[in-house]
Amino acid sequence: MENLKKYIDHTLLKPESTDQQVQQACLDAKKYDFKAVCIQPVWVKYVSDLLNGSDVETCTVIGFPLGANASEVKAYEAEKAVKDGATEVDMVINIGALKSEDFAVVHDDIKAVVNAVKGKAVVKVIIETCLLTENEKVRACEISKRAGANFVKTSTGFSTGGATVEDIRLMRKTVGPDMGVKASGGVRSIEDAKAMIEAGASRIGTSNGIALIEGNEATEAY
Repeated sequence: MENLKKYIDHTLLKPESTDQQVQQACLDAKKYDFKAVCIQPVWVKYVSDLLNGSDVETCTVIGFPLGANASEVKAYEAEKAVKDGATEVDMVINIGALKSEDFAVVHDDIKAVVNAVKGKAVVKVIIETCLLTENEKVRACEISKRAGANFVKTSTGFSTGGATVEDIRLMRKTVGPDMGVKASGGVRSIEDAKAMIEAGASRIGTSNGIALIEGNEATEAY
C-alpha cells in the first residue's frame, strides 16, 4: 500500500524505554516518513526537539493506561504535553463511568481534555474496546464525537486485547465518514493493516511500523 506510512503512529510506550530507544524511534519515523511518534508524556519535549523540522507529529498519551485519573489531572496533563511540543494527544476514557452508564461523566472527562488543547492538538479518545460490549463501544464513540474529539481509538495495548476489523467497522459506522478512527494493537502484517484501513481506520497505532512497510511479519502485538 503506497501511502501506508502516513497511516502509522510509530509507537513506543513501554515503561522501560530508554532515551536511546526513543531517539531511534524518532530517527526511524523520519526515515520512513510515518505520521507520528507516540510516546509517554515524559518524552514529549525530547521527541518534539528530535522531530523539529520534519512533518512527523509528536503524539503522547493522557490518563494512560487506565483512564482512571481525575478529569482535571487529564486536562492539565494534556495542556502540559502541548506546552512541551505535543501536537496530538491520545486520552483514555473513564471506562468505569461508561460501564456504570454515567455518560455525563464520560462526556465531561473527554471535553475537559478537548478544551485544554483546543486549536493546538488533535485529540484521540481511547475507548479500550476489549473491555466493552458492542452497545458500550457505540455509546463511547457517540460521546467522543459529541465532546468534540477528532478521533476514536480502539486500545491502549495494555489491557486484554487490541484492534479487530469488526470493532473498526463498528466505530466507523458510528462516527461517520469525517471523524478519525485509529486501530491500535495487534496489527502485525501489511495484510492486517490493509484490513483495518478497508474497514474504516484512518490511523494505525503500532510499534511494528518498520516491519509493515518492509513487508515483514512483526513479532510484537503492539
